[in-house]
Amino acid sequence: MKESLTRAILAEVRKTTPQYGIEVVDVRIKRLNYVESVREKVYARMISERKRIAARFRSEGEGRSAEILGNMEKELREIRSTAYRAVQEIRGKADATATKVYGQAYGRDPEFYAFSRTLESLKEGQNKNSVLVLTTNSDYYRYLKDANPSRGRTGR
Repeated sequence: MKESLTRAILAEVRKTTPQYGIEVVDVRIKRLNYVESVREKVYARMISERKRIAARFRSEGEGRSAEILGNMEKELREIRSTAYRAVQEIRGKADATATKVYGQAYGRDPEFYAFSRTLESLKEGQNKNSVLVLTTNSDYYRYLKDANPSRGRTGR
């Protein structure tokens, strides 16, 4: 806008100054003063332009943020999936080893195998608030009674 205004002013000045012996080479505008009503409109236009630019930057930033969060969620799902698979593989190997050991123990000493399975079922069947009541003819009681080290392995 300033450039077209300076060209127009220069053209008009060049028409009138030769009669006074003056040649105008260039015109520069240092400052424009607007009428109050025009000034308010100019300021309003400048403010709306800045707000539009800010909104565009905000929108681009939100888009980039959503992209980054999406990638992060995807990577997190992949990490969890890989970890879950590793955990399942380790548990599977541990279960296989435990089954093998139980099988070998059962073949060598069926009484030890039964004792071990009884202790496991006791552990799995309990929670913080549970109370265990044993009768004298229960397997749990029999193994606890037979576990007295001073009586030997058979304890009978």
